Amino acid sequence: MKKVKYNSIVKSPQKGFLITALLVAQLGLAQNKADANFKGVIGKTLAGSKEYWPEPVKAPAGAPNVVWIILDDVGYGASSAFGGLIQTPVLESLANNGLRYTNFHTTAICAPTRAALLTGSNSHKVHVGGFSHTIMSAGFPGWDGRIPSKNGTIAEILRDKGYNTFAVGKYGVTPDEDATDAGPFDRWPTGKGFDHFFGFLGSATDQYKPDLVEDQVHVTPDGRHLSEQITDKAISYLQKQQKAAPGKPFFLYYSPAAVHAPHQVEAKWSDAYKGKFDDGWDAYREKTLANQKKLGVVPANAALPERNSLIADWKKLTPDQKKVYAKFMEVYAGYLTYTDYEIGRLVNHLKETNQLDNTLVFVLIGDNGASKEGTLEGTITRQTYVAGETDEQVFQRNLKQINEIGKPETYVNYPLGWAQATNTPFKSWKQDANTEGGTHNPLIVHYPKGIKEKGGIRNQYSHVIDILPTTLDILGVKAPEAIREIKQDTIQGSSFYNSLNDAKVASLHKVQHYYIFGARAIYKDGWKAAAAHHPNSIEAKEALNDKTKANLLNADFDKDVWELYNINEDFNERKDLAKKYPEKLAELKKLFDEQATKNNLYPLIDWSDVYQRKIHQTQETQGKSATELLYKANK
Repeated sequence: MKKVKYNSIVKSPQKGFLITALLVAQLGLAQNKADANFKGVIGKTLAGSKEYWPEPVKAPAGAPNVVWIILDDVGYGASSAFGGLIQTPVLESLANNGLRYTNFHTTAICAPTRAALLTGSNSHKVHVGGFSHTIMSAGFPGWDGRIPSKNGTIAEILRDKGYNTFAVGKYGVTPDEDATDAGPFDRWPTGKGFDHFFGFLGSATDQYKPDLVEDQVHVTPDGRHLSEQITDKAISYLQKQQKAAPGKPFFLYYSPAAVHAPHQVEAKWSDAYKGKFDDGWDAYREKTLANQKKLGVVPANAALPERNSLIADWKKLTPDQKKVYAKFMEVYAGYLTYTDYEIGRLVNHLKETNQLDNTLVFVLIGDNGASKEGTLEGTITRQTYVAGETDEQVFQRNLKQINEIGKPETYVNYPLGWAQATNTPFKSWKQDANTEGGTHNPLIVHYPKGIKEKGGIRNQYSHVIDILPTTLDILGVKAPEAIREIKQDTIQGSSFYNSLNDAKVASLHKVQHYYIFGARAIYKDGWKAAAAHHPNSIEAKEALNDKTKANLLNADFDKDVWELYNINEDFNERKDLAKKYPEKLAELKKLFDEQATKNNLYPLIDWSDVYQRKIHQTQETQGKSATELLYKANK
């Protein structure tokens, strides 16, 4: 008999028909097989069958609401809640009726901090070692800016536990190429567990003309300040949710653009600070340190690091310089006080609806240290430097525009001297992951139902990855093994739940690495090894206008100098012990390598390696200005 070929397998027609019949029968049985989770009975008729409906997921009765508040570009010594000279009465009230955590840490820059916060795991581990922006990402697991589905967010976890989930304000971890109305939307907030989102997807936006999104579509802003809009929206979400399902718990992620540049705020807020900073940034540091000692948020014997060599002695400035620089700070201070006011509107809503006592509130006062991106002179427009312009020429431009500082049409950031002041008592600032000035931020925990002590101080070491597991621990929620049938990675953070009502309990967080744009550090049990990474600023500046010099920016990491500090005894890194304890330094450097390998940190990439190369490819004028100012601060 002649053979017939089917899909390259030789069969007889009779055998082929038999196999086909068996396959059809098996397929039919597979399709008719009851769902493994079905608890009813399926008969041949409805009369012989029993229906089953799974119970909808509900949070336990009385489960607390959760609110996470994260501010942007606020140093340790800015808010009055931690001794700063900028009035934040709402944050003070939350702290005085809750707890101040004095030894809390972020990653030193916004997107990595937010990725770590939302997932409870280190930023490189969840692929956000830099940013999710095309120009600041790279094609490696730790650097591509795309949080994997196996690293579920707090919103995904709580939504599956019966919570409604909302986010307003800055998101910051959606890849640029996904951030259009065509999506894809799986890396938008609504694709990461949030029922509703209102805010912006990037790292910064104009306060009056924001790049605004609601759920999965761009919307037109209404002209009001963004902080007012997001607070209105947050309250609206909560009102609608409680009307539809009274008592159902919610998770709210409240993330203002404030007080990131551009510093824009109504004059009535900045005018309240007229003359308040006329005695300058040096006096600010002294006054703030004294306040911090009274509050107990720094050691009683704390001393200030020396003024950074880039920053002028205030007393030696000209009257015009003092006038311009003070104006910048008045606007920043007004901006932060206004932000506190908007937080107060949210808190008051929770009070008025009798929800505050059963709401767990975490307030991260800053996602990194104070911003150094305002240059030595401060910025009023996006273009900081014109080619060939000197610092004096920049200052004269700012002097002429002094009355424009803070207005809606400007793009303001304060001078570097105020970054150091608002970072009291630490040295350095945002992006410097090697220093406490880049990574050490205030944390407030407010939970009347669960915290016995009011106004307590907690000194346990903690990190941004600890917020998620602590939240789950307080709620009594176990981290899921799978989300939407996707097996989950282990959450890396350590809960500090036990410290809520025990000031002396030991921290469970023993080891932590840091890395931003080449600056790096490793912490273990109170010891810290750290290396700054500053490519040669003169060569970098020249390379801005010469593509052939771009290779000069690939600085040698092996030449970076490591320092060693005993943080338990020297919390603000004033005494380098590297030469005294070389064995301890070698031990910590080895540990850094182990952590870097474990957490997708390699290859080491600095700010210039990626950003400069892509700037040369795209010829972005705005990027060039940002490059110049950053290297000027880093030299």
